[in-house]
Amino acid sequence: MVDGGQPAMPKEKVIQGRHQSENGNSCSCSLLFLIIQLLLQFLTLIPSQATHCRTSCGDVPINYPFGIDDGCGSPYYRFILVCTDSNKLELRTPSGKYPVQNISYSDPHILVSDPFMWNCQDGDNFRPTRPFSLDTSTHFSLSPQNDYLFFNCSENDVIIEPKPIFCERFPDRCDSSCDSASYLCRHLPECGSALGSSSSCCSYYPKATESLRLMLKYCATYTSVYWRNVGATPPYDQVPVYGIRVDFDIPVTTRCLQYYDVSRHNRAGVIAGTVSAVSVAGALGIGAGVWYLRKVRAKAPVTCGVQNSENRLF
Repeated sequence: MVDGGQPAMPKEKVIQGRHQSENGNSCSCSLLFLIIQLLLQFLTLIPSQATHCRTSCGDVPINYPFGIDDGCGSPYYRFILVCTDSNKLELRTPSGKYPVQNISYSDPHILVSDPFMWNCQDGDNFRPTRPFSLDTSTHFSLSPQNDYLFFNCSENDVIIEPKPIFCERFPDRCDSSCDSASYLCRHLPECGSALGSSSSCCSYYPKATESLRLMLKYCATYTSVYWRNVGATPPYDQVPVYGIRVDFDIPVTTRCLQYYDVSRHNRAGVIAGTVSAVSVAGALGIGAGVWYLRKVRAKAPVTCGVQNSENRLF
């Protein structure tokens, strides 16, 4: 008996209970220490991985949503831009690879050139070409600021007429005509007199890649001209330049772009893209992070439009 009349606990049971408590605390502490250690190991990977995202290729800046390194930028545009060994940027499409002249992020578009298209140096020497095409599953589209000039088309297969007059006579067939009275045909950019008198030119905007292929089936070749904004007073604010303008979507809202800088988006792309490459420590760290973010998002309002499957970042 001990004070208070309570029976004394056997000594071996007291020691055993103390060992169980100490072992439980020891296991909990060890597990917590292990998780913290794994998280720290994963977090140390982030700066080193982020440095792998190049921000330029030659003199062309590479910002979100694009990336030229695996795991960088938005997955919507993964493996579409390629930086060659000679430090030249190329756009990869189903019809080939095209040199990138410039990328604008304020007015989202890419300017590319096609070496196979007609140029001023060709003159009346019309080389075989291939139709430029885009993958319809991507977030790219041909800009309406492009104009297409076709040369030496067959009048038996292509409607070649002065567009204003033809559209007045046949409004239902207006879109199917190739405008022989085009301003660009009469004033070829950079080389107004490059074509001889025996060559013909007309302007037509193809609605799809298939219509472009059909035009080239009955025309010797073609070229693309886009209207570049030079910031002058209208109507002299745009000038025609050879090349192809490709518009692209940025998969976040404008408000988010103003709030987050480009470097944060690039870093987020690296983190999301390198999950499979990190160790088990990284996987555990991401799991803990996702659990925490879900808990926070459940209470936070939707603000930046990245909460649904259509426009989420990753």
